[in-house]
Amino acid sequence: MLAQRLDARTAPLHPASTAPAEGEPRWDPDGIMRTVAGLLPDQAILVDEALTSGHTLFQHTVHAAPHDHLQLTGGAIGMGLPVATGAAVACPSRKVISLEGDGSGMYTAQALWTQARERLNVLTLVFANRGYQILRGEMAGMGVSTLGPQASRMLDIEDPELDWVGLANAMGVEAATASSIAQLRGLMQSALAKSGPFLIEVRLNR
Repeated sequence: MLAQRLDARTAPLHPASTAPAEGEPRWDPDGIMRTVAGLLPDQAILVDEALTSGHTLFQHTVHAAPHDHLQLTGGAIGMGLPVATGAAVACPSRKVISLEGDGSGMYTAQALWTQARERLNVLTLVFANRGYQILRGEMAGMGVSTLGPQASRMLDIEDPELDWVGLANAMGVEAATASSIAQLRGLMQSALAKSGPFLIEVRLNR
């Protein structure tokens, strides 16, 4: 209703918010968020638990196609995959795009099986930085600038390293890995053009 009162839905898209000035965006969280915003379909449901990878999401989606945004509202993690699953059940005709951290996703990975079982229209992007980066940020906020080897190991997801493509496939969800903007764009375009669940493991540098 607010958008209608402000005539916001008829405002033109701002190309600068979804496309780089020249060339491809960098392969970093900001460039990835810019790419996601540019490919966001009309009336999509965006579920955001990207955490440290999604800090610039709002500045890129502000002029994206009209969509709903569901975000983590408290301090707990692990809501992204089940919220995306519930949104897809509630709105089967709309594409759900789930932005998920790898650490957070491990809390509720079984939601992928439900997505496969119910053939839900969910595209999941897992930001694989192989660590609980949000907790590293909390430690820094408390003034802890250096972690010992044992404390650092508790915040890593590397021993053993997760295989999100294998994990998704084991639960019946088609999946692939992206390690460049071109790969991400191609996989997203393909997944958005068809129904059913799909997962992209977005391999990030630490």
